[in-house]
Amino acid sequence: MTIGRLLAIGGAAGPALLQRFVALAGGAASRIVVIAAASASPADLEAEHVSAFAGLGAGSVEPLRLTGRAQANEPPDLLRRATGVFFTGGDQQRITSIIGGTATDSLLQALVGSGAVVLGGTSAGAAMMSGTMIVGGDGHAVSTGPGLEFLPGVLIDMHFAERGRLNRLLSAVARYPHELGLGIDEDTAILAEGDRFEVLGSGSVTVVDAGRATDIRLREDGPIALAGAQVHVLPAGCTFELSGRRPSIVDAPAGERGRAA
Repeated sequence: MTIGRLLAIGGAAGPALLQRFVALAGGAASRIVVIAAASASPADLEAEHVSAFAGLGAGSVEPLRLTGRAQANEPPDLLRRATGVFFTGGDQQRITSIIGGTATDSLLQALVGSGAVVLGGTSAGAAMMSGTMIVGGDGHAVSTGPGLEFLPGVLIDMHFAERGRLNRLLSAVARYPHELGLGIDEDTAILAEGDRFEVLGSGSVTVVDAGRATDIRLREDGPIALAGAQVHVLPAGCTFELSGRRPSIVDAPAGERGRAA
């Protein structure tokens, strides 16, 4: 498995994580594009993120307003010149319905895959990066749909600890046991590149791996039964090998949370 650089944030990103994105995009030489397609009212989120990234030393920051597929099928030069593209929160299904399969989708896949662009996203902007996307539900009543698959082989849930979503992630992974479930806390992120990701931020990433589960039972109207699955809880500094499904746990000083390794 080979992927470009992705920074998937579980929501409520603090300045350390946003600063890391600016650094990954090139710092003072960065050209960052903010896409708030997940929001029904994108102007406020565009302004908030443009101001935040500019205040953290980004070279240039511009919003790209995409409200329909016609626009998404005519990506502007602004996107082609970008060194970083950041998706805000909102409703992840809005992102996939507007962008999925369009020329913008193809261009982003090519730019991220080549390493020309670092892709960042928070909340809905993180959820859409997976192949199978959680779109709603609670506990066993989880609903899923196709994501944009910038990060193959995973299923991302966000606001994880804060909203008590372990049962939801377990239910989703039981339905898609070939996918690794990643539950990302708020102000926490995975920085994925190549065949691994590193955990950044103040919380943890919970990895649910049903590959070695001894039994999975899905019920039409009720909770799932899942035995023998592995659960890893990884704070800042820990890494995870995606194809080998192997965690590496290290101690990270509190002052290093969210900073570069």
